[in-house]
Amino acid sequence: MKIEVNSKTIEARKGDTILESLTRNGIKVPTLCNIKGLSPTGACRICVVEVDGISNLVTACSYPVEEGMKIKTHSSKVLKARKVLVELLLSSHPDDCLYCERNGTCELQDLAIELNIRERRIPARKLRHRLDLSSPSIVRDPAKCILCGRCVRVCDEVQSVATLEPVYRGRKTYIGTSMNRDINSSSCITCGQCILVCPTGALHEHSRVADIQDILSHKDKKVAIQVGPAVSVSLAEEFNLKAGKDLNGILFAILKTIGFDYVFDTSFAADLHIMETSAQLQERMVTKENLPMISSCCPAWVKFAEQSYPDLLPLISTSKSPQQMMGALLKSHFASLEGLAPNQLYSVSVMPCIAKKFEAQRPEMTSRGASDVDVVITTRELVKLIKLYGIDVESIEPQHFDNPFGVRSSSGKLFANSGGTTEGIIRTLYHQKTGKELNQPKLNELRSVNGVKDFTQKIGKETLKVTVANGMTNVRQLLESIRNGECDAHYIEIMACPGGCVNGGGQPLRGVDKHVKARSRTIYDIDESESLKCAHNNPLIKDLYTNYLNVQDKEKVKKLLHTSYKQRDVLV
Repeated sequence: MKIEVNSKTIEARKGDTILESLTRNGIKVPTLCNIKGLSPTGACRICVVEVDGISNLVTACSYPVEEGMKIKTHSSKVLKARKVLVELLLSSHPDDCLYCERNGTCELQDLAIELNIRERRIPARKLRHRLDLSSPSIVRDPAKCILCGRCVRVCDEVQSVATLEPVYRGRKTYIGTSMNRDINSSSCITCGQCILVCPTGALHEHSRVADIQDILSHKDKKVAIQVGPAVSVSLAEEFNLKAGKDLNGILFAILKTIGFDYVFDTSFAADLHIMETSAQLQERMVTKENLPMISSCCPAWVKFAEQSYPDLLPLISTSKSPQQMMGALLKSHFASLEGLAPNQLYSVSVMPCIAKKFEAQRPEMTSRGASDVDVVITTRELVKLIKLYGIDVESIEPQHFDNPFGVRSSSGKLFANSGGTTEGIIRTLYHQKTGKELNQPKLNELRSVNGVKDFTQKIGKETLKVTVANGMTNVRQLLESIRNGECDAHYIEIMACPGGCVNGGGQPLRGVDKHVKARSRTIYDIDESESLKCAHNNPLIKDLYTNYLNVQDKEKVKKLLHTSYKQRDVLV
């Protein structure tokens, strides 16, 4: 059908909303409450437009298009209405933009600039709210909440966790947790998807940038940093480079320039995780116990299982996540090689995920009372650190990561994408069981998984059945099928964030869908172009097993690389 927008005729689809039709035709209309893929609410009303024949303005996000409809998106009436709506939001908003975590990336701030709001015309008494600093991952600042409802909806409808909800009514309404408890006492799994959709600074990660600055100034400490597989392909857009560009070698040079003594790629530990998980899966397939085996890389998923599905905890692989494997090796093997006591080495991790902050402080991830990973920062925090030190990303020369963990296979890099962990495990498991390499290591069926995907792979005379799932609503349905005995998979990969780590809760806030897809494509391009594709062919992994992780010393391997989980009681 055809509709008229701002005196121009455009094509629209039957059943679309006005906003969907406008967006598809490249016409921008602002909104603060709309989330792509979820049903509209019209809560913020910022997207109002003028339609001929209708006296009142209508919300573009919820009003359906009709044949011959005539719409004005930026008429005087519309702009005045939007300006008043934003002024009402600003009337009770804190005046601390200069100090706000979201200064420069705040959608409310952008709208105020766009609508030329330069004075406070509507006075209002500000409500007092307590800052929630209880979580190691998330900071909740209700004073900056504009009640758009995005966080509530993504937590409920996308992640199926339902931590957040509106509390009270009328002017006293705010977004809180069940029984108004601290977020650390709630059902929150710290996936951080709420942060990605929050338009203001009401939700943000617990920043550790100041801690990094402080520790780098201590001359009596050696500081090692590891970088997660998704990080190098997620930075470019923050420095006006092509989205998805791999800055791997450049990132090493940047971190050395900032002052880190040792820089490592967590993808090496992802290779190690593949080796341990493949061996454990092979063992379980022989004994037929604790199947299907479920992945353990995603700490948000593990926390979800501890809280909501404790009966399935025996199915989760005991292999630590790559971050924690690297942390354990740094404080033991690497420290010994460098002649350092564990407390002389400060271990930092850069991850696309805020749940990694929670994971690092778990009691299971400590040795003699000290955490294997001392501090975790997100991709966003790394961007701030780079800008803080005034580094020109475009002019710096790339370098190689440090040894003895300086080589990784492309399988380790695939951990950034949903399905990548499974792809790497299949490559190695095939070799472990047949002694041969998989003829076609590229498994297209496991790529770009959205939701739940089943896959089978012939290995010798056996058929391996795997399932890949991301987004906790999809995962919950899968877990129910396991409980009911309806799942016949041998291995299940679960990632809490839709699409995997490339869309993690610690990734750049300006990351639109096309940026996430660009990151994912680059990961697959890396796998396509590199010759070392399998973890079991990584020479430094072989050396680690030969010279340090004596496979006969099972207790040593178990202590460093494996863990266990138990039921976690929370208020729901």
